[in-house]
Amino acid sequence: MASLRPIFRAITASAPQAQWRGFTQTARPRLIRPAARAFSISVTRFSKPYEFDAVQSLSSNSPPDTILIDVREPSEYAEGHIPGAINIPVKSQPEALMLAEDEFEDRFGFEKPQPDVHTVFYCRAGVRSRAAAQIAERAGYKDVGDYSGSWLDWTANGGKVAR
Repeated sequence: MASLRPIFRAITASAPQAQWRGFTQTARPRLIRPAARAFSISVTRFSKPYEFDAVQSLSSNSPPDTILIDVREPSEYAEGHIPGAINIPVKSQPEALMLAEDEFEDRFGFEKPQPDVHTVFYCRAGVRSRAAAQIAERAGYKDVGDYSGSWLDWTANGGKVAR
């Protein structure tokens, strides 16, 4: 520490004087501390990304082991959805895929998708579908897809609309 004193004195001697209500104060150099390391979490994304053409082929002739899930709210779904899609709203029912099968059926009126079935999620713009895909992965679904363009991309490309 003794070796730093001459440097510190040199810096303080050349520091500007601050005037405040008649008091003179030497501006002291501030110690520069390294910025705190920001907390970050890396999300491993296992869901398969889907584009318009792939979803269109799913919509027109969906294989029995694939389910297209619209995660928008029921009012949005009623205004129009991709043909063949079922509605499981992720915003108001985020725990839906973690429910027991009988409770799921009571709540939604159809059977709960099985974890080994390929599930593809979409919403309005891709944010809720990404969240739903992550929830599905946590719930044990093995083969998860995410249509990131979602409803906006579907309608922009002229996809058929079911009501």
